[in-house]
Amino acid sequence: MKIDRREFVTTTVTLLGAVPYSLLKSTKVDFKPIRFGIVTDIHYADRSNPTGTNRYYRESLIKLSECIDLMNQQEVDFLIELGDFKDQLAVPKEEETLVFLGTVEKEFKRFKGPRYHVLGNHDHDSISKEQFLDTISNEGYIKTSGYYSFDRNSFHFIVLDANYTSEGKAYDHGKFDWTDAHIPKDQMDWLKNDLDRNKMPAVVFIHHRLDTPPADKIYCPDNAEVVRKILENAGNVVIVFQGHYHEGGVSRLNDINYYTLKAVVEGSGPENNNYAIVEIDKDLKVHIKGYRKTESLDLH
Repeated sequence: MKIDRREFVTTTVTLLGAVPYSLLKSTKVDFKPIRFGIVTDIHYADRSNPTGTNRYYRESLIKLSECIDLMNQQEVDFLIELGDFKDQLAVPKEEETLVFLGTVEKEFKRFKGPRYHVLGNHDHDSISKEQFLDTISNEGYIKTSGYYSFDRNSFHFIVLDANYTSEGKAYDHGKFDWTDAHIPKDQMDWLKNDLDRNKMPAVVFIHHRLDTPPADKIYCPDNAEVVRKILENAGNVVIVFQGHYHEGGVSRLNDINYYTLKAVVEGSGPENNNYAIVEIDKDLKVHIKGYRKTESLDLH
Protein backbone atom coordinates (compact mmCIF):
# COMPACT_ATOMS: atom_id res chain seq x y z
CA MET A 1 0.00 0.00 0.00
CA LYS A 2 1.49 3.29 -1.09
CA ILE A 3 0.78 6.23 1.18
CA ASP A 4 0.02 9.62 -0.30
CA ARG A 5 1.93 11.99 1.94
CA ARG A 6 -0.67 14.67 1.27
CA GLU A 7 -3.10 12.60 3.31
CA PHE A 8 -1.10 13.35 6.43
CA VAL A 9 -0.78 16.37 8.65
CA THR A 10 2.99 16.61 8.78
CA THR A 11 5.17 18.69 11.00
CA THR A 12 8.84 19.28 11.51
CA VAL A 13 10.79 19.71 14.71
CA THR A 14 14.30 21.07 14.60
CA LEU A 15 16.23 20.82 17.85
CA LEU A 16 19.32 22.90 17.32
CA GLY A 17 20.80 23.74 20.74
CA ALA A 18 24.49 23.88 21.56
CA VAL A 19 26.51 20.77 20.76
CA PRO A 20 29.85 20.23 22.49
CA TYR A 21 32.72 21.27 20.20
CA SER A 22 34.62 18.07 20.93
CA LEU A 23 31.70 16.05 19.60
CA LEU A 24 31.37 18.08 16.43
CA LYS A 25 35.12 17.92 15.92
CA SER A 26 34.96 14.12 15.99
CA THR A 27 32.73 14.03 12.91
CA LYS A 28 34.75 13.21 9.79
CA VAL A 29 34.27 13.57 6.06
CA ASP A 30 32.82 10.05 5.90
CA PHE A 31 30.29 10.79 8.66
CA LYS A 32 26.96 9.16 7.80
CA PRO A 33 23.73 10.85 8.99
CA ILE A 34 20.83 8.77 10.31
CA ARG A 35 17.12 8.66 9.57
CA PHE A 36 14.81 6.44 11.63
CA GLY A 37 11.19 6.02 12.68
CA ILE A 38 9.69 6.25 16.17
CA VAL A 39 6.26 5.26 17.51
CA THR A 40 5.05 4.78 21.07
CA ASP A 41 2.26 3.76 23.43
CA ILE A 42 0.36 1.60 20.98
CA HIS A 43 -1.37 -0.28 23.83
CA TYR A 44 -2.88 -2.82 21.45
CA ALA A 45 -5.57 -5.13 22.83
CA ASP A 46 -8.70 -6.60 21.29
CA ARG A 47 -10.75 -4.53 23.70
CA SER A 48 -13.40 -1.81 23.42
CA ASN A 49 -12.82 1.76 24.52
CA PRO A 50 -13.61 1.89 28.28
CA THR A 51 -16.25 4.42 29.32
CA GLY A 52 -14.74 7.73 30.35
CA THR A 53 -11.38 7.18 28.64
CA ASN A 54 -9.87 8.27 25.34
CA ARG A 55 -7.99 5.01 24.74
CA TYR A 56 -9.03 3.05 21.65
CA TYR A 57 -7.05 -0.14 22.09
CA ARG A 58 -8.46 -2.08 19.16
CA GLU A 59 -7.82 0.77 16.70
CA SER A 60 -4.13 0.87 17.57
CA LEU A 61 -3.40 -2.01 15.20
CA ILE A 62 -4.77 -0.04 12.26
CA LYS A 63 -2.83 3.04 13.34
CA LEU A 64 0.39 1.01 13.59
CA SER A 65 -0.29 -0.42 10.12
CA GLU A 66 -0.42 3.11 8.73
CA CYS A 67 2.90 3.89 10.43
CA ILE A 68 4.53 0.74 9.02
CA ASP A 69 3.36 1.53 5.48
CA LEU A 70 4.83 5.03 5.68
CA MET A 71 8.13 3.84 7.17
CA ASN A 72 8.48 1.21 4.44
CA GLN A 73 7.74 3.81 1.78
CA GLN A 74 10.27 6.23 3.27
CA GLU A 75 12.88 3.46 3.68
CA VAL A 76 14.08 4.70 7.07
CA ASP A 77 17.26 3.14 8.52
CA PHE A 78 15.33 1.47 11.34
CA LEU A 79 12.08 1.63 13.31
CA ILE A 80 11.77 1.61 17.10
CA GLU A 81 8.72 1.53 19.37
CA LEU A 82 9.12 3.25 22.73
CA GLY A 83 7.10 1.01 25.01
CA ASP A 84 3.56 0.05 26.07
CA PHE A 85 3.45 -2.01 22.89
CA LYS A 86 0.39 -3.97 24.05
CA ASP A 87 -2.28 -3.89 26.74
CA GLN A 88 -4.72 -6.33 28.37
CA LEU A 89 -8.41 -7.03 28.95
CA ALA A 90 -10.39 -5.36 31.73
CA VAL A 91 -10.19 -8.69 33.53
CA PRO A 92 -6.58 -9.68 32.74
CA LYS A 93 -5.80 -13.12 31.33
CA GLU A 94 -2.21 -14.10 30.67
CA GLU A 95 -3.04 -16.19 27.61
CA GLU A 96 -5.08 -13.38 26.02
CA THR A 97 -2.36 -10.83 26.72
CA LEU A 98 0.18 -13.02 24.96
CA VAL A 99 -2.15 -13.22 21.95
CA PHE A 100 -2.35 -9.41 21.84
CA LEU A 101 1.44 -9.19 22.03
CA GLY A 102 1.90 -11.74 19.26
CA THR A 103 -0.62 -9.92 17.06
CA VAL A 104 0.98 -6.48 17.38
CA GLU A 105 4.48 -7.95 16.97
CA LYS A 106 3.38 -9.63 13.74
CA GLU A 107 2.24 -6.25 12.42
CA PHE A 108 5.45 -4.57 13.57
CA LYS A 109 7.44 -7.19 11.64
CA ARG A 110 5.95 -5.89 8.39
CA PHE A 111 8.54 -3.15 8.54
CA LYS A 112 11.20 -4.18 6.03
CA GLY A 113 14.22 -2.91 7.95
CA PRO A 114 15.76 -3.37 11.42
CA ARG A 115 13.23 -3.19 14.27
CA TYR A 116 13.75 -2.43 17.96
CA HIS A 117 11.67 -2.40 21.14
CA VAL A 118 11.71 -0.41 24.39
CA LEU A 119 9.96 -1.94 27.41
CA GLY A 120 7.03 -0.05 28.95
CA ASN A 121 5.09 -0.62 32.16
CA HIS A 122 2.03 -2.02 30.34
CA ASP A 123 4.27 -4.57 28.66
CA HIS A 124 4.41 -6.23 32.11
CA ASP A 125 0.79 -5.84 33.16
CA SER A 126 -0.28 -9.49 33.02
CA ILE A 127 2.88 -11.22 31.82
CA SER A 128 6.52 -11.30 32.93
CA LYS A 129 9.47 -9.44 31.45
CA GLU A 130 10.79 -12.77 30.17
CA GLN A 131 7.51 -13.63 28.44
CA PHE A 132 7.50 -10.28 26.66
CA LEU A 133 11.12 -10.58 25.59
CA ASP A 134 10.62 -14.15 24.38
CA THR A 135 7.78 -13.02 22.11
CA ILE A 136 9.46 -10.04 20.42
CA SER A 137 12.81 -9.64 18.66
CA ASN A 138 15.40 -6.90 18.30
CA GLU A 139 17.68 -6.70 15.27
CA GLY A 140 21.07 -8.27 15.87
CA TYR A 141 20.16 -9.94 19.18
CA ILE A 142 19.50 -13.68 19.50
CA LYS A 143 18.47 -13.29 23.14
CA THR A 144 16.61 -10.04 23.67
CA SER A 145 17.24 -8.01 26.83
CA GLY A 146 15.34 -5.12 28.39
CA TYR A 147 18.34 -2.84 27.91
CA TYR A 148 20.91 -2.99 25.12
CA SER A 149 22.77 -0.87 22.57
CA PHE A 150 23.55 -0.92 18.87
CA ASP A 151 25.38 1.08 16.23
CA ARG A 152 23.98 2.32 12.95
CA ASN A 153 25.63 4.67 10.48
CA SER A 154 27.80 7.06 12.53
CA PHE A 155 25.69 6.86 15.72
CA HIS A 156 25.48 4.78 18.87
CA PHE A 157 22.00 3.97 20.20
CA ILE A 158 21.14 2.96 23.76
CA VAL A 159 17.87 1.43 25.01
CA LEU A 160 17.09 1.62 28.75
CA ASP A 161 14.56 -0.25 30.91
CA ALA A 162 13.06 1.54 33.94
CA ASN A 163 10.45 -1.13 34.65
CA TYR A 164 11.66 -1.95 38.16
CA THR A 165 10.42 -0.94 41.59
CA SER A 166 12.46 1.38 43.80
CA GLU A 167 13.73 -1.79 45.49
CA GLY A 168 15.11 -3.01 42.16
CA LYS A 169 12.49 -5.71 41.63
CA ALA A 170 11.43 -6.30 38.02
CA TYR A 171 7.82 -5.58 37.06
CA ASP A 172 5.94 -8.87 36.75
CA HIS A 173 2.32 -9.84 35.94
CA GLY A 174 0.97 -6.45 37.01
CA LYS A 175 2.44 -6.70 40.49
CA PHE A 176 3.79 -3.16 40.58
CA ASP A 177 2.73 0.46 40.96
CA TRP A 178 3.28 2.26 37.64
CA THR A 179 4.32 5.42 39.52
CA ASP A 180 7.18 3.48 41.15
CA ALA A 181 9.81 3.18 38.41
CA HIS A 182 13.56 2.76 38.82
CA ILE A 183 16.73 1.94 36.86
CA PRO A 184 18.78 -0.56 38.91
CA LYS A 185 22.45 -0.06 39.74
CA ASP A 186 23.67 -2.89 37.50
CA GLN A 187 21.96 -1.28 34.52
CA MET A 188 23.42 2.14 35.37
CA ASP A 189 26.89 0.57 35.66
CA TRP A 190 26.34 -1.00 32.24
CA LEU A 191 25.23 2.39 30.88
CA LYS A 192 28.40 4.11 32.13
CA ASN A 193 30.62 1.41 30.64
CA ASP A 194 28.73 1.41 27.36
CA LEU A 195 29.10 5.18 26.98
CA ASP A 196 32.79 4.99 27.94
CA ARG A 197 33.45 2.42 25.22
CA ASN A 198 31.53 4.22 22.49
CA LYS A 199 32.45 7.80 21.68
CA MET A 200 30.24 8.21 18.64
CA PRO A 201 27.32 10.64 18.98
CA ALA A 202 24.78 8.80 21.13
CA VAL A 203 20.97 8.64 21.15
CA VAL A 204 19.05 7.19 24.11
CA PHE A 205 15.60 5.54 24.06
CA ILE A 206 13.52 4.93 27.19
CA HIS A 207 9.81 4.54 27.88
CA HIS A 208 9.68 6.65 31.06
CA ARG A 209 10.54 10.33 31.11
CA LEU A 210 13.99 11.36 32.30
CA ASP A 211 13.48 15.13 32.19
CA THR A 212 11.41 15.12 35.43
CA PRO A 213 9.27 18.27 35.18
CA PRO A 214 8.06 19.05 38.72
CA ALA A 215 4.37 18.49 37.89
CA ASP A 216 4.95 15.17 36.13
CA LYS A 217 7.42 13.26 38.34
CA ILE A 218 5.07 10.29 38.50
CA TYR A 219 6.04 9.60 34.89
CA CYS A 220 9.75 9.37 35.73
CA PRO A 221 12.07 6.83 37.35
CA ASP A 222 12.83 7.83 40.95
CA ASN A 223 16.53 8.07 40.04
CA ALA A 224 16.06 9.99 36.79
CA GLU A 225 18.40 12.76 37.95
CA VAL A 226 21.21 10.24 38.53
CA VAL A 227 20.69 8.75 35.08
CA ARG A 228 20.72 12.21 33.49
CA LYS A 229 24.03 12.93 35.20
CA ILE A 230 25.56 9.81 33.61
CA LEU A 231 24.38 10.98 30.19
CA GLU A 232 25.68 14.51 30.78
CA ASN A 233 29.09 13.31 31.99
CA ALA A 234 29.51 11.17 28.87
CA GLY A 235 29.59 14.31 26.73
CA ASN A 236 28.35 12.62 23.55
CA VAL A 237 24.59 12.19 24.13
CA VAL A 238 22.66 14.26 21.60
CA ILE A 239 19.04 13.45 22.46
CA VAL A 240 16.78 11.19 24.55
CA PHE A 241 13.53 9.86 23.07
CA GLN A 242 10.73 8.95 25.51
CA GLY A 243 7.10 7.76 25.62
CA HIS A 244 4.78 7.05 28.58
CA TYR A 245 3.45 10.62 28.92
CA HIS A 246 0.71 10.44 26.28
CA GLU A 247 0.47 14.19 25.71
CA GLY A 248 4.09 14.38 24.53
CA GLY A 249 6.55 17.20 25.11
CA VAL A 250 10.05 18.50 24.61
CA SER A 251 12.72 20.00 26.88
CA ARG A 252 16.43 20.69 26.99
CA LEU A 253 18.59 20.11 30.07
CA ASN A 254 22.36 20.68 30.18
CA ASP A 255 22.86 20.47 26.40
CA ILE A 256 20.77 17.31 25.96
CA ASN A 257 17.38 17.36 24.23
CA TYR A 258 14.52 15.27 25.66
CA TYR A 259 11.69 14.51 23.25
CA THR A 260 8.50 12.74 24.39
CA LEU A 261 6.40 11.41 21.51
CA LYS A 262 2.59 11.44 21.70
CA ALA A 263 0.72 8.15 22.14
CA VAL A 264 -0.88 6.12 19.36
CA VAL A 265 -3.74 4.81 21.54
CA GLU A 266 -5.32 8.17 22.39
CA GLY A 267 -8.31 9.13 20.26
CA SER A 268 -10.44 7.35 17.68
CA GLY A 269 -9.74 7.35 13.96
CA PRO A 270 -6.59 7.70 11.84
CA GLU A 271 -6.56 11.45 12.34
CA ASN A 272 -5.57 10.81 15.96
CA ASN A 273 -2.49 8.78 15.09
CA ASN A 274 1.06 9.76 16.14
CA TYR A 275 4.48 8.71 14.84
CA ALA A 276 7.56 10.43 13.44
CA ILE A 277 10.69 10.22 11.35
CA VAL A 278 13.88 11.49 12.99
CA GLU A 279 16.83 12.79 10.99
CA ILE A 280 20.17 13.70 12.58
CA ASP A 281 22.58 15.39 10.21
CA LYS A 282 26.36 15.76 10.12
CA ASP A 283 26.13 18.88 12.31
CA LEU A 284 24.22 16.81 14.90
CA LYS A 285 21.08 18.84 14.37
CA VAL A 286 17.95 16.79 15.03
CA HIS A 287 14.97 17.09 12.69
CA ILE A 288 11.74 15.35 13.67
CA LYS A 289 9.00 15.06 11.07
CA GLY A 290 5.77 14.21 12.80
CA TYR A 291 2.66 12.69 11.27
CA ARG A 292 -0.99 13.23 12.10
CA LYS A 293 -1.32 14.92 15.53
CA THR A 294 2.35 15.49 16.31
CA GLU A 295 2.81 19.24 16.68
CA SER A 296 5.18 21.54 14.80
CA LEU A 297 8.07 22.75 16.93
CA ASP A 298 11.19 24.73 16.16
CA LEU A 299 13.66 24.92 19.04
CA HIS A 300 16.97 26.79 18.89
